[in-house]
Formats: sequence, structure tokens, C-alpha cells
Amino acid sequence: MSETSGAAVEVVRYETRGPVAVVTMNRPEYRNAQNSAMTYALDDAFYRAAADDEVKVIVLAGAGKHFSAGHDIGTPGRDVDSSFDRRAGLWWDHVGKAGVDSRYARESEVYLGMCRRWRELPKPTIAMVQGACVAGGLMLAWACDLIVASDDAFFADPVVRMGIPGVEYFAHPWVLGPRFAKEFLFTGDRMPAARAAELGMVNRVVARDDLEAEVMGLAARIAQMPRLGLALTKKAVNQAEDLMGLRDGMDAVFGLHHAAHAHNAEVGTDSLGGQDARSMRDAARREA
Repeated sequence: MSETSGAAVEVVRYETRGPVAVVTMNRPEYRNAQNSAMTYALDDAFYRAAADDEVKVIVLAGAGKHFSAGHDIGTPGRDVDSSFDRRAGLWWDHVGKAGVDSRYARESEVYLGMCRRWRELPKPTIAMVQGACVAGGLMLAWACDLIVASDDAFFADPVVRMGIPGVEYFAHPWVLGPRFAKEFLFTGDRMPAARAAELGMVNRVVARDDLEAEVMGLAARIAQMPRLGLALTKKAVNQAEDLMGLRDGMDAVFGLHHAAHAHNAEVGTDSLGGQDARSMRDAARREA
């Protein structure tokens, strides 16, 4: 059975393959940059998979060459000034507000709040990563329980170039360890999939042509386990991770993140330190 997710036919695809739901980001022409329309379409799809008793495992994928290039900070579909029905928290609508009154409310909802919401989904989730998994793309992958990557995948969080201490869902010290998290952020370098596997951020690395078969085989194997056992095991590990400080750490860094946005807006031309997707990409190429 193959169907689309809600009204956002163009940005997310939803299908089931036996006990596995496959949720596919579908903006390949923009490397699956995540605008708010995609965020809420993803939430629709995850909610649908959670509510379907036939679904045991959920796979998150990206159409085309790349998993996700991150937040949409410059495509024609950027919808930062659009209102959506809020689901991840009780902050007010950011539209029509100024400065932190707008940014903090929006990012609490569509970035930090949504990723936390998806992390708590009571069914195992697998990120199937190829090509770029950058900044906001990292957040989508990190919110999943397992990551399987193709051998041409790479990971990066270059937002320190904006003067910002990492993306909103700040899981870096927990997925990489403190020292490698610092190197990853300080340099903004791309981390190849093989290195990510060495550091424990990625579960498996396979050839690009084998990626889908590997992920679907793993999902099918997991789907043989009892649903409640999987849900309780996931909750147990998440709780242990939170006891290691993940949730509190994210809350603390989220404040620093917004202090950086506010500083940029106060001393410069915008909250992104004058950077956009093109300038970030060009700087990375110059330094490679």
C-alpha cells in the first residue's frame, strides 16, 4: 500500500511494506531541506505510523541523492513566516512577532520540540541515510533509534560558522562523546560514514546500492519482536540517556543557541550571521 501524508503530498511520502512504515522526505531538488511544511507532514506520517497496529517499525528516508541538507534557510519553499497548528508545545504562534519573541517560539516548536516528540515515538525508528546529513538533517537522524548509512554518506554541523553553538537538538556530546563533539563543531568538517560508525554514531555502513535492502532487512528482523517489548525497551534506553543529562543539556544549550541568534541580529544584518545555504557550502568547499 502506498499513500501520501496529509495535504503535504509534495514534501513527504508515506507507505507501508508489511509491518514497516517508510516515511520519505520528498524535496530532492533542494536536498530535502526541511521547511515547516515538511516538519508537520513528517509529524502526520509518524503519528499515522504510531497509530497503525500493523506497523512495528518506521524507516525515515530522503528521496534523491541526499538524506537532508538541514533546515530550509533559502529555498523558494521557505515558510518561516507561515503559521501552522502547533503540536509540540504551548508556545504562541511566532508569526507577526519580532526578534526572540518570534524565533524562540518557532524553534521551540518546529525544531527542538518536534525532534523530542519523534524521539519518544513508541516504535523503533531507523534513519536510512545517503549523501548529505547536515545540521537539521542530523537532528532528524539523531531523533531515530538506529542509523544505517551508505558508504557515500557524510555528516556535518557547520553552524558554528554562524556563531551558533550547534543545532537546536543538541545531542552532540551523547552521540559522539565530548571530545569528538568539540572537534565536529569547532571545525564544521564533514564526517564520512565510516568515521561516524567508528565513533558509534552510525550502526551500519553499506554500499549505496545495498542501503535500502539492508535497512528493510533490519526493520523486518526487529518487527518480529513483540510490540510492547520494543516500546518498553526503547523507553528504557531513552530514560537512561536522559539520566545521563541529554534532556537537561539540550535545554541549557537551547538558551545559548538563541543568545547567539540574538547577538547576530543585534550586531549584524540577520540572526544567521549573514550566512545562507550557498555561503555555508562555498566556505566548506574552500576549506576542504
